Amino acid sequence: MDGQYRKDIYPGLAVAIILKKDQRSGTLTYGIVKSILTSAPYHSRGIKVKLEDGQIGRVTAFVDDEDLL
Repeated sequence: MDGQYRKDIYPGLAVAIILKKDQRSGTLTYGIVKSILTSAPYHSRGIKVKLEDGQIGRVTAFVDDEDLL
């Protein structure tokens, strides 16, 4: 699982996150990181971020910017 280390995540990064409501289904949401909400340097389930569109979730993977288009 990617996205467990805060040092690897920064604003402007394209990521796949899992929203709280989608944890059971595993549905991923894609977007650009606006801010990092987790203050710890590591989190086993993924660093929590806020996307530019306002959605909040835990990072599960990094994606290419072209995949978001």
